[in-house]
Amino acid sequence: MEAPKLKLKLFIDTKSNKVLFAEAGKDFVDFIFYFISLPVSTVVRLLNKKSQVGCLDDLYAGIENLSDTYMQKDRNKECLLNPKGLISCNEIPCLLSDLKSSKVFSCYFCNFDVAYAPQSRCPSCKQCLSAQIKDVVSHVSVHKSKNDDSAGFVRSMVTYMVMDNLEVTDNSAISLLKKFNVKDVDQVEERVVEFSPNEVQKLIKASVECKAVLTSVFLVNKGAEILKEEESPQT
Repeated sequence: MEAPKLKLKLFIDTKSNKVLFAEAGKDFVDFIFYFISLPVSTVVRLLNKKSQVGCLDDLYAGIENLSDTYMQKDRNKECLLNPKGLISCNEIPCLLSDLKSSKVFSCYFCNFDVAYAPQSRCPSCKQCLSAQIKDVVSHVSVHKSKNDDSAGFVRSMVTYMVMDNLEVTDNSAISLLKKFNVKDVDQVEERVVEFSPNEVQKLIKASVECKAVLTSVFLVNKGAEILKEEESPQT
């Protein structure tokens, strides 16, 4: 089955060769909203442990290399290194296949305490927490048809404006062009681009490295220039 592709309309300032903003539909906005809910360790893993964000890569590697001997009996490293989001990703497009909902276990007898690690001990009755809660995300998101407006996070039938830094606004394109003080519309290029799973890692990486995310992802050779500009000391 072919991976889903989303379309964005970029508004590009041809003089500076930077994305001013993009017109996007519900599907892309749902994706970037879901991204903000990802655990830190999931982001590090999706970037192949090369996030270059402070010491996060080293922290991740340290947990990986730590012997299981030092872990509590009712805990495992998997819940730290490969945590599962509590928000269902079944309806969110362009997500990687390993982003799945958490498996949560409860006590048959007390039905109160829960844990991510199976066979953890209930602190009340000391029995194993072996009863899996099958649909832990049902209160957050249930399976909907593709055209159901209640799936995901935002409403459909609306065109959203996504800024270069991924800020989402309901302003019109005209009002945003005025905000950027664009007087000559000929200097603004409208370009429709596809956002496929191949761009997912690029977007995640750019979002932790710079603020000009859309420019970095979609305009060739701009990513390195943006990083260099943002890392240079202010004079």
